[in-house]
Amino acid sequence: MVAGVGNVFLGDDGFGVAVAQRLAAAPLPDGARAADFGIRGVHLAYELMNDYEGLVLVDAMRRDGPPGTLYVLEPEAGAEELPGCRDAATPAMDAHDMDPETVLRVLRRLGVRLPWVLVVGCEPAVLEEEMGLSPPVRGAVDEAARLVRELLEQRMDRGTAAADKGTDGSHA
Repeated sequence: MVAGVGNVFLGDDGFGVAVAQRLAAAPLPDGARAADFGIRGVHLAYELMNDYEGLVLVDAMRRDGPPGTLYVLEPEAGAEELPGCRDAATPAMDAHDMDPETVLRVLRRLGVRLPWVLVVGCEPAVLEEEMGLSPPVRGAVDEAARLVRELLEQRMDRGTAAADKGTDGSHA
C-alpha cells in the first residue's frame, strides 16, 4: 500500500496527496496500490487492516534540508514515532485528523503488524494556509513517484523470493 497523507489546504503539506494521485494514475508493481488518504487517518488505519504486506507512507517532512529534498526512512519495527512526519505534540486520538504515527500506534494496539514500513518524505517550504505546492516541492513530485515505484519493486522482488519458499496471500 502506498498512502499519500497531508492537508492540501496547508501548502506543501499536500505533497503526499500529490504523489499518491500521480501514482494512482498509472499501474504499479503487481499487487500494489496507491491512495490519497489526505487527513483521513482513521480510513487509513481501517484500510491497513486488510492484510497488506507493507506500507509506503508519503508525507511532507521537516529534516532541515533545502525545500524539495526527498528522504526515505525506515522506522524500526514497533517504533512509536515516524521521524520528521508530524509534531510530537499532536493529540493521541482525533478521529478526524489522526497523524501517521497515531495510525500505526492504533494498528499495533489492534494487533495489526505490517512487515515493513517506509516513509518517503519531502522537505517543505510552506506549511501555512495556502493551496498548492511551492515550486521546489512541486518539482519533487515526479521524482518521489519514481522513487516510490523503485522501492515497491525492490520490496516486491524480496517478496517474490520469499514467496518461492511459501505463499502467504498478502499484498502491498
